[in-house]
Amino acid sequence: MPGSGRHSKSLAGAELLRSILRVLRVLLLAYLFVLLGMMLLENSLIFVPTKYPDGAWNPPGLKFEDAYFEAPDGTKLHGWYAPHEQPRAVLLFAHGNGGNVTHRFDIVKQLHDRLGVSVMIFDYRGYGRSEGSPDEAGILADARAARAWLAQRAAVPESQIVLMGESLGGGVAVDLAARDGARGLILDSTFSSLPDVAAIHYPWAPVKLLMRTRLDSRAKIPDYHGPLLQSHGSADTIIPIELGRRLFEAANEPKQFVVIPGADHNDMRSDLLYRSVDEFLNRLNKKSAGRSTKE
Repeated sequence: MPGSGRHSKSLAGAELLRSILRVLRVLLLAYLFVLLGMMLLENSLIFVPTKYPDGAWNPPGLKFEDAYFEAPDGTKLHGWYAPHEQPRAVLLFAHGNGGNVTHRFDIVKQLHDRLGVSVMIFDYRGYGRSEGSPDEAGILADARAARAWLAQRAAVPESQIVLMGESLGGGVAVDLAARDGARGLILDSTFSSLPDVAAIHYPWAPVKLLMRTRLDSRAKIPDYHGPLLQSHGSADTIIPIELGRRLFEAANEPKQFVVIPGADHNDMRSDLLYRSVDEFLNRLNKKSAGRSTKE
């Protein structure tokens, strides 16, 4: 009959459209489900602690004492303190998002033995021997408690402690320095903000809108008005060097940015980094000596 072909084509087109819409609905629901899962598991995706007893808790050649202290909410925390007889500086080290203090014993040893620093490294809540579960507010409170313990143990004002943070610990160190000041701030392989990092690894997700954990160092660092040393590997695939530069641009002078050629995020710390820290500490001590002379 006339028009029956057109009618059949119209029905087929309508059915195809319905099929496409059904597929799109399934894909949209799957996408939303993935986003919901990422939101619910956010802390697990960010914080990857290794709990005691896993780890090398008696590392060779490192002399230290166990530090036990509490966060303001009563969470019991743990760290290592390696005092130096004649320290060039007292330094608090905030580590990255994985492992525990035992995975950084070589850094502590280098800072203590090679650079002549009294150094404390601590585990955030949920890491190593520290109790609790990590989140942004919690780890920032833990760092404040660690600095208070270190200041009392080393008999120095909190404002005279040098802060050093790697990766996620850079966000912790920036928060401490921006709020309360520091003698010096050393940042290694860190970021402008955690959502900036997530946006690179999950470009298909609106992570900057959905993430609760911010560690927005770029917004905080203008409030820090002390010396800054920042280092970053040129081949960092976890936190691209561009994010480190973005943070550095927001910081006040005096500041220095050191590029570690060819270094990826989890590579062993290079000799260039330790030489740069050595020179940074020399500048801090010269500044202190000049101030004492004037007084």
